[in-house]
Amino acid sequence: MAVRHYTLDINLSTPVDSASVVPGLLSIFHEQELTETIHDTNGHGYLATFVGKNGRLVVLRVHSHGLVTVDLQCHEDDNIAQLDNLLNALEKKLKVLLNGNITRIKRLPALVRGAKVDRYWPTADGRLVEYDVDEVVYEEDSAYQNIKILHSRQYGNILVLDGDVNLAESDLAYTQAITGNGRENYAGKEVLILGGGDGGILAELVKQKPKMVTMVEIDQKVIDGCKMYMRRTCGNTLDTLRGDCYQILIEDCVPLLKKYVQEGRTFDYVINDLTAIPISTSPEEDSMWEFLRLILDLSVRVLHPKGKYFTQGNSVNLKEALSLYEEQLGKLSCPVDFQKEVVCVPSYLEQWVFYTAWKK
Repeated sequence: MAVRHYTLDINLSTPVDSASVVPGLLSIFHEQELTETIHDTNGHGYLATFVGKNGRLVVLRVHSHGLVTVDLQCHEDDNIAQLDNLLNALEKKLKVLLNGNITRIKRLPALVRGAKVDRYWPTADGRLVEYDVDEVVYEEDSAYQNIKILHSRQYGNILVLDGDVNLAESDLAYTQAITGNGRENYAGKEVLILGGGDGGILAELVKQKPKMVTMVEIDQKVIDGCKMYMRRTCGNTLDTLRGDCYQILIEDCVPLLKKYVQEGRTFDYVINDLTAIPISTSPEEDSMWEFLRLILDLSVRVLHPKGKYFTQGNSVNLKEALSLYEEQLGKLSCPVDFQKEVVCVPSYLEQWVFYTAWKK
């Protein structure tokens, strides 16, 4: 059973003594049959917990630096109207008791913890987002990762890999950005997609009648889920592993890239949709940076002299990680120039950086 967690914060212009606040609130707690326990804070303000027979728990803190906080936890099936009345009564009484000393009152919607359907996912830069997710339509553990597809009323179905929001059906802006935002002509071209198991890039490219698109995706279970539940993204392109102008290879792209290098094979476009730039800012120690450098180097080596390499970066707020990535671009065995573009991807709820690179 899930738990609902409500918060009420009151910022003060000057600290207050708990003796001027707490007695005026006790009648409200007693009306709700909540039993009080006062805790020793070693001089760091006032802390009390109030426990009810129905499993409700209220934590009241009068902080010594001018902040009053109320946390209310209850079972998900508790009476929401009663809970609202309790919080309304506390807020109203605190406004009276702290009259003239309040600089801000903040009451947030309840955080639902432990629910069957997880609605909370972090952004790349560490902020918490609550999605309007109401159903898990697909979940599998593959040999490589946990795969979830969640239904959102606003964004459609969302692909989540190992807890990381990858792509929603609303996110055509992502696919357009990583393929050049309409500035490229793929007709008659040879294209290599690394990753891309959601099928979005492939579906957009085949519309332009390329000569051949080779998509290399290591995880068959991602494709299995997306061809059933991400149809607005992939269309029917994942229904078969081979079409008139495309082929999907279920394998690790690294050995294949090395093979292409040895054969001297080149592509007009290489689109890297494997992973975002690592958040870690220690590229010499992080194995993800080592993997990224390897993919970068191999990708540029199989690029036609006039070809282009496209990839996602990360959140625009991760400036240090993006800067380190740009340093890696300057250290490749084959020198490249690059440009970047910032795009708003709807389900990410943050600005996202995309890179284009080409041989000098």
